[in-house]
Amino acid sequence: MNVIEILLSEKLKTKNPMLDIFGSDRKVLQIACQDLTNYLRVHWNLVGREASECELVDKLEEYYNEKPNELQEFINLWTGLWLNKWKERVKLLIGKQKPRKWNDAKKNLLKADLIWRKLSNRKEMQEIITCKLIRNGEICGTSILAENLLKMELGRDKRKYFSKEERTLNVVNKALGKAGQLARSRGPLIFVKVDKGYYNTT
Repeated sequence: MNVIEILLSEKLKTKNPMLDIFGSDRKVLQIACQDLTNYLRVHWNLVGREASECELVDKLEEYYNEKPNELQEFINLWTGLWLNKWKERVKLLIGKQKPRKWNDAKKNLLKADLIWRKLSNRKEMQEIITCKLIRNGEICGTSILAENLLKMELGRDKRKYFSKEERTLNVVNKALGKAGQLARSRGPLIFVKVDKGYYNTT
């Protein structure tokens, strides 16, 4: 486990003892780790830098060793905000429950998935949208939302382009506009399909 996983697993468990962080709720920890990583990269202006991952680890280790109390206080505050957002943004779909909005979005995402996987610059595109979401106050599911926003625009896009660059620019610009609106919206944005057995205890 890295520093972020250690700190977040402790705080998540403290704030919500019902979470099975290393069992059925492992995904919650994984998404929280990704969100905190994204947040810190934006906060410390590391986005777009080649060695950003190494720099982020170095900065975290520095705080962990030299200012542990300050880091603990920040993680505690951030985790509380993130959990509130998680409750607002994530809706669990149990069994065969499928809202129409989820079905429509799924069709569009599947249509765009093949195009998305062929894009060589998809990581950079996703990073741009993730930054926009974070700078507009969104801290939960930022990587998921950024990728889905881009895929939705790819799925909708029917224009003919002279170059891949032109298409990329158009898709990113449209997704940026939607990211700003999304961050200001309320209610669920991430739908997670789970089996009915998810809630069964033995």
